[in-house]
Amino acid sequence: MMRAFIMAAGEGMRMWPLTENRPKPLIPLVGKPIIQYILDAVIDSGIEHISILIGREGRKIVSAIGHVYRDVRIDYRHQNQRLGTGNAAMYAAEFTDERFIFINGDILFDPGMIKEVLNEENAVVGVFREKADAYGTLIGDDRLERISEKVPNSGNAWINTGIYVFGREIFDAIGQCGLSSRGEVELTDAINILASRKEIRIVKSNAFWMDIGMPWDILNAIPRIMDGMETEIKGNVEENVAIKGTLYVGEGAVIKSGTYIEGPAYIGKGSVIGPSAYIRPYTVIGKDCHIGNSSEIKASLVMDGTKIPHFNYVGDSVIGERCNFGAGTKVANLRLDEKNIKVNLRGKETDTGRRKLGIIMGDEVHTGINASLYPGTIIGSGVKIGPAAKVQGKVNSGSTIM
Repeated sequence: MMRAFIMAAGEGMRMWPLTENRPKPLIPLVGKPIIQYILDAVIDSGIEHISILIGREGRKIVSAIGHVYRDVRIDYRHQNQRLGTGNAAMYAAEFTDERFIFINGDILFDPGMIKEVLNEENAVVGVFREKADAYGTLIGDDRLERISEKVPNSGNAWINTGIYVFGREIFDAIGQCGLSSRGEVELTDAINILASRKEIRIVKSNAFWMDIGMPWDILNAIPRIMDGMETEIKGNVEENVAIKGTLYVGEGAVIKSGTYIEGPAYIGKGSVIGPSAYIRPYTVIGKDCHIGNSSEIKASLVMDGTKIPHFNYVGDSVIGERCNFGAGTKVANLRLDEKNIKVNLRGKETDTGRRKLGIIMGDEVHTGINASLYPGTIIGSGVKIGPAAKVQGKVNSGSTIM
């Protein structure tokens, strides 16, 4: 039986500040973290041997998933130093399995994608994209010639999904790799070495696949997940609550009178919504949150323990855990000229490709009354934003803005 080796040890620096206090695979989507969606897809494809490579804060993944998930044993290996994807894949060499499926730990995909390659000896899975600049592209027809990494203006192409099947010969190829320009051992370099010696098939898939590489990718993923959701009410919905579309309400949650909900929407365990709140489509509220009187949340992820209690607006945003919004705090999600939102990502201006994007906020951020947060603002953890403050760009963790 083939082993699935999930490479989940990356630091997730592009996902800052969401990865400041959690490993990237534990970023929540709709009711469960990224890694759990990957595990479900792997198990649904029929694979019964799973190993996960963990790194910084990896103990949190072990705690969240455990050593048995859906009756399948989970093994863990710890990558002591971040030395690249090739180095990560080498941690599988200690197992005796003859064939492996290697999977990047920051993707969402249909289980059918794995089923397509279960009988292959050596294969990479590709999906078609009209704009392939941000991805590695697969060069070749049915047989892989090489993987070219992120070629500008590459146009339409079959791209690398980060799902591979290899025999043990991949470990020899990794051993022959030098360091890349980033000073790392790259798995794609090893694949190119192997492709020069053996046939590696390109499996061109039409199944669902999505990369979760940037914070706003979370907002792109949520609609895909929620479109298949069915209504399930485990908590208490008071009288005079209007519900349109599908809605999940967790145990102990309360939807108070006067609240208007347009689904699909997800309300986590123990959260309190209202009275007279407005929840718009594709909103995910975590556990033990409070969305209060006359507050409106639109197409956003609000993580566990966050309070947005009075006269607030949050649109197209990702809000971390245990944040607290002062009354009248507003999150803008649209430029006046309606052009794409650009953000300061690791010191570089980056086009998000989204016309509507509010803020990306870390954990335990507090805002004062009537604070204004501009489109595309990225706010680190532990920030304090004073009354009537106007915030834009990037705010470092632990800062105070007055």
